[in-house]
Amino acid sequence: MSTFRLTTLATLLFAAAPAFAQPSDTPPPPPPDAPTPPTPPTPPTPPTPPSDWTPPPPTNEKPPVEEPVKQQPPPADHPAYTIGSKWDASLYGFVELDMIKDTTQGLVDLAGNSAISRPSTYAGDHGQLLVGARNSRIGFKLGAPAYDGIKATAQLEMDFLGNQPGKPFDSTGLVSESAFWQNPAFRIRHMNVKLEMPMDTYLLAGQYWELFGWQSAFHPNSVQIQGLPGEVYSRTPQIRLGKIFKSDAVNVDVAVAALRSPDRASSTPDGQAGIKLSINHWKAWHTGGSASSGLDAAQIGVSVDGRRFSADAFPAQNKQVTRNGYGLSIDALIPIVAATKESRANALTLTGSFVTGAGIADQYTSLNGGVSNPAVPNPTMAATAPTYTPNIDSGLAMFYANGDGTYSLHPIQWTSEIVGLQYYLPPSGRLFLSVNYSHMSSGNVDDFGAHNKTFNASQFADLNVFFDLTPAVRFGLEGAYIDQTYTDGTDAPDYRAQLSAFFIF
Repeated sequence: MSTFRLTTLATLLFAAAPAFAQPSDTPPPPPPDAPTPPTPPTPPTPPTPPSDWTPPPPTNEKPPVEEPVKQQPPPADHPAYTIGSKWDASLYGFVELDMIKDTTQGLVDLAGNSAISRPSTYAGDHGQLLVGARNSRIGFKLGAPAYDGIKATAQLEMDFLGNQPGKPFDSTGLVSESAFWQNPAFRIRHMNVKLEMPMDTYLLAGQYWELFGWQSAFHPNSVQIQGLPGEVYSRTPQIRLGKIFKSDAVNVDVAVAALRSPDRASSTPDGQAGIKLSINHWKAWHTGGSASSGLDAAQIGVSVDGRRFSADAFPAQNKQVTRNGYGLSIDALIPIVAATKESRANALTLTGSFVTGAGIADQYTSLNGGVSNPAVPNPTMAATAPTYTPNIDSGLAMFYANGDGTYSLHPIQWTSEIVGLQYYLPPSGRLFLSVNYSHMSSGNVDDFGAHNKTFNASQFADLNVFFDLTPAVRFGLEGAYIDQTYTDGTDAPDYRAQLSAFFIF
């Protein structure tokens, strides 16, 4: 091989030698211009303790904590007010639907003691069907934190049975049927504040049940919207002071109240007082009205009402005539078969009330009796006859024409009795029955108004069946009979059937 070929082969083998060489652990040297990486620092060597050193003994002491900066107390004329508990608020009420069939025309869903159409008249011989939700109710109870031993609560309760401009088809013609039933007026039922003070005393101010009759402790049970015929059922603005004498066996509640006078011209508030005895360990399961059920102690109550009327003299003169009115109510709630907190099955409860008085028509619902003042004399036979505008609500006190040509003011007298039974069927008491009977009469209504327009007696009876589908949903069915006796001897009866549904919250 020539020298040139050997030289060329040696050169090629030398150039290919790195590709065939084995890998090495030594990294290749950096290029000449690359920076030198920094050397990591060497950790310091801990100091060597002296040969005679020993570790300190363990200790439970905590490191010192820095004390918070103390707040300066408020000035003496601005004392601190500390609330010990939160404000309380609760919502209650019910949604109600009523379907009512009457054998006469003229009554609305709340019949009360309204006059029944006489027989042999168009309204007295034709029936009607009413459907509404006006008795639905909503309420709030508010409670403030106790302060200096005083617990303050407030009640705000409203429904949709408020005053509207007349009834459908009455003489005013001011409201249509659709407006009456579908757009009812929202109204106040209760609006009051109650202060519960030391020594079991209390003060109530605002609109609430009247003390007369110790309402609502003795109200009967009925599907029909209350008050029933012959039932004391009234709320009014008042201020009431009471004290409860408590013991394990019995409680005695004593109260007095000054209430809105039914006659503002009298300048004298209505005065009521009452005493009520409760037997604490003798319990009744009591449904008052249609949607309020609970365990109540057996109770007996007595209450009185004193009032004064001041009417413009009849015929119109520049002077007043005054008369006094009065009322007495005796009431009872008796558990014939007692109930317990655990069970109301087989409970049988009696409610009863006896009331008598004069000038107390406003204590009942829609009671007037059809009374009216006599016609104003027109001795000159003027084309426009003189009129008299009373300043007292009709039915309370009316003028009577005496034989000597003078006129005297007389409160209208009424006496009523109402009794009811409630029975809760086993095993749960969710199905229960009630019956009620009432009678009322007047000793002097015959003297005021036309005999074909005034009634001096009425009687009422009903039978009710209730079923609680759930704790919140209740259904009720009622059959009722009411008869009014007009002062000319005519009886005017009405038969009413009512189906109602309730959502109670």
